[in-house]
Amino acid sequence: METLLLWLFYISSLYAFIPGLITRLFGFRVFRHGSTKDEFALTFDDGPDPVYTPKLLDLLKRYGAKATFFVVGSNAEKNPHLIRRMHDEGHLVGIHNYVHKTNWLMFPDTVKKQIQKTNKIIYEVTGKTTHYYRPPWGIVNLFDFAKRNDTQIVLWSGIFNDWRVKVGADRLTKRMLKKLRGGEVFLLHDCGATLGADNGAPGEMLIALERVLEEAQRRGLRSIRIDEMIQETERIRNDRKAPKSGTSKASEEKGSKYQRTELSWFKRFIVTLWLLWEKIFHLMFQLQTTNKEDPIFHFRFRPYHGKDVAMDNGDVLRSGDRILELHFDNKKLFTIGSRSRTPVQLALQMIRGVEKTLPELASYISSHPETHDVKAVYGVSMINRGPEQFGFTVTDLPKGWFATSSKMYLKFLLRVIHPSGNTRVKKSSHELVPKLIVMSMDTLMDKYLKDGSYGSHHRLYNKKVEPEEEDETALQATMSQQLL
Repeated sequence: METLLLWLFYISSLYAFIPGLITRLFGFRVFRHGSTKDEFALTFDDGPDPVYTPKLLDLLKRYGAKATFFVVGSNAEKNPHLIRRMHDEGHLVGIHNYVHKTNWLMFPDTVKKQIQKTNKIIYEVTGKTTHYYRPPWGIVNLFDFAKRNDTQIVLWSGIFNDWRVKVGADRLTKRMLKKLRGGEVFLLHDCGATLGADNGAPGEMLIALERVLEEAQRRGLRSIRIDEMIQETERIRNDRKAPKSGTSKASEEKGSKYQRTELSWFKRFIVTLWLLWEKIFHLMFQLQTTNKEDPIFHFRFRPYHGKDVAMDNGDVLRSGDRILELHFDNKKLFTIGSRSRTPVQLALQMIRGVEKTLPELASYISSHPETHDVKAVYGVSMINRGPEQFGFTVTDLPKGWFATSSKMYLKFLLRVIHPSGNTRVKKSSHELVPKLIVMSMDTLMDKYLKDGSYGSHHRLYNKKVEPEEEDETALQATMSQQLL
């Protein structure tokens, strides 16, 4: 049952929760905010609607504003004339699935078919396919990232609860004006028939939008299509990357190499959710620690499942052997990373934490006889240059979905805790490969058990004995058990 729960946890985290965190926290493989100074983007979801979409198109035409419509395929199928009008009037048409259903509740192939079916409807009306996609509620799954080559996922920087009538035009206007500046991506809705929305809500949105467009004109701002914003943002960012006159590239890199951007309140909120998720994991699988006040590791005992691993003491870890599985305390790592100004400081803090914890771990094993059949300490880490000094053997993870998912998760973790995590992930992605780290229990005890009380007890439990030695070995093991 525990194994089943663990696999369900891994699969749900990998398929849904972690991709959602990555997109919201880092904007990974999505576009949600531009760098333009005088342009913002209006985007509309859930339409087209036969009542409100024509009014919206009239309003946009009056103010010379361009927008992006992420249409629901079934609605587009019923209202092809509105899709044609969007296209003819210079707006961009994007995809919002064929039915308004979250990607978390659909298989990858189902999502793919939803996108393809909607794209076909758009093509039959406009003669052009679209590459821009917004998943319903902005919720992505792991396989949405695989569509990178043929679709651009678009989220938003401003959302205003405009799908509820009770918000009203006045409050909606105030909310939108607070976000009215260059680079913002507004999320609005031109259809109120979606689950959770109010039928009359788009009417309030139209009133507020006209006020906002008037104010935008007064400020010299204009609304552009999302594809135009993406192109302009890329141009601006490329210009910023170009070396400035009189400044060497080396000096620029030196000044920015270890720069760490302060987390916004939103990112801190996401990190809080992520750490809460980790607590749930610890409770579900009963992870333990040797130091509840200041943990660096959490651990649990389980059978090893995987290929044979040759360890430093000449022994081999085989499938079915009992292991102690290590998990870094991510809250601790996040705290260390937040306070460290450079990667060197981060590394030193982590080394000190590990040096302090391994003797505690050895002492725990020594004082708990029921753990003496454990053969090795085991973990998966992206920090794989240096564990050898502690006695670990570092080896490659077998290729497969576990290695791939581990790499994605650990890159996400590195972005959060490392002082220059974003830069390192971008520049050294090919070098950031998760590794299997293993230490035999004999090595742990020899290096870190101060009083030597562990003795030969563990070796007797793990030694493969010959039949003629079995009785004597059992007697010695029993005596050792009593002494401990």
